[in-house]
Amino acid sequence: MSAALHTPLVDLLGCRYPIVQTAMGWVARPELVAASCNAGAFGFLAAASLRAEEVGPAIDRVRELTDQPFGVNFHMFQPGAAKIVDTVIAAGVRAVSFGRGPDKAMVRRFRDAGIVCMPTVGAVRHAQKMVSIGVDAITIQGGEGGGHTGFVPTTLLLPQVLDAVKVPVVAAGGFFDGRGLVAALAYGAAGVAMGTRFLMTRDCPVPEPTKTRYTAAGLDDIVLTTRLDGLQHRLIRNEVLAGFEHAGPLGLLVGALRNALRLKRLTGAKLGELVEAARGMQREGGLSFGQALMAANSPVLIERSMIQGRPSEGVMSTGQVAGILDDLPSCEELVARIVSEAEGRLRELCGG
Repeated sequence: MSAALHTPLVDLLGCRYPIVQTAMGWVARPELVAASCNAGAFGFLAAASLRAEEVGPAIDRVRELTDQPFGVNFHMFQPGAAKIVDTVIAAGVRAVSFGRGPDKAMVRRFRDAGIVCMPTVGAVRHAQKMVSIGVDAITIQGGEGGGHTGFVPTTLLLPQVLDAVKVPVVAAGGFFDGRGLVAALAYGAAGVAMGTRFLMTRDCPVPEPTKTRYTAAGLDDIVLTTRLDGLQHRLIRNEVLAGFEHAGPLGLLVGALRNALRLKRLTGAKLGELVEAARGMQREGGLSFGQALMAANSPVLIERSMIQGRPSEGVMSTGQVAGILDDLPSCEELVARIVSEAEGRLRELCGG
């Protein structure tokens, strides 16, 4: 392997290559995490879409499938978050990722346990805030990324964050091949993180009808909307999204309430826990209570597509790269191809 691919991220996470598989809700399940890690990348288990009591067994399942290090992602405002933190620390996973919400004491707990803290952010000020409370590394997601995403393209956000913080920075949003990896390293990033590209693999446990919608999507089929949950969300255009786009305020509120009850059944959370989670999102994200309530739409409708395999009845979060991808390699094939492409590109750049 080229020395250029042995970055500080590889040493920090204990993986072979500076490639991270992101924690997509309902998607980054043990099978995908283990396959990503076995291929030499670093995988994050999505605990944000699990009940607190399911996190421990999911970690155990990953360890049955791989002996490689991996991480866990969770939401600081989700029901049972405190129990999840205890479970993750007791399990001794290699790393945790999260959005905004943790404080200095929480980060210290993880670091005292030898667990790497690598949050995902979408703005320079959020990167600076996370570094100020002691995190080890930062993943930045540019506007090309899937799901909840920002307005700033990766090519503009990445150099800004690199200039603003002095910890390893991982670039996400628009990456899918070896050329992108080399480009990120040339900017000064320590590696790349990919979600949609790992979703679109044979190892991903998402049902085939949903994967087919991903491989069939073109760039014109991928849109940004705030109608789903009040935040900017990148999705594949489908029947459900069309309904949200044409619904009035009352219809959106009724739908959000209905999905909040479905989310309660899915997660086993008490109503008070869901209300408190919504209030936490209000405080941290600057949302109205109505917007925070609408957040119940995302997990419920994503679960329909990613678990139930009913893509016309749910929603499909995606990065823009889905519009130019039409294959489903294994994780082993994908990572090997990216590394080979990156090494070839590096040789050409160095005149070799």
